[in-house]
Amino acid sequence: MKFNAMLLSTALAVTSMFTVSAHADNSTRIAATSALGSVAGTAIGKQLGGNTGAMIGSAVGGAGGAAAATNRRDRTAAAIGGGLGGVGGYTVGKNLGGSTGGYIGAAAGAAGGSVLGKKVSEDRHYDNRKYNKKHHRKHRHH
Repeated sequence: MKFNAMLLSTALAVTSMFTVSAHADNSTRIAATSALGSVAGTAIGKQLGGNTGAMIGSAVGGAGGAAAATNRRDRTAAAIGGGLGGVGGYTVGKNLGGSTGGYIGAAAGAAGGSVLGKKVSEDRHYDNRKYNKKHHRKHRHH
């Protein structure tokens, strides 16, 4: 039964990954890739180390998936968000819906966390540009 739940969750994640078009918004690609990575990491981690392994796997998988789909400037923030979202989602999902809930929670948490991390990073870059433009005027020295 657990193996069937793992297969179903993986199949859903893979299906959502391939339904994303090639010209989809970056956030959609990042969410789908992070969700897929988190589900795969959860499944592998659970096989290797039980619930603790599943938590670690969901974090590593969510972070890896987010990092693979994000541009270089926002990669770290998206990976942190995907990792934290994956482990948090797994924990909440497992408590509410057992093993299957854990997989669904890991996917949803990693997807949301990675997109949120990317958005925070983009906002930080925007704020830095705005500040630099206002406070660091170029002066000509004679």
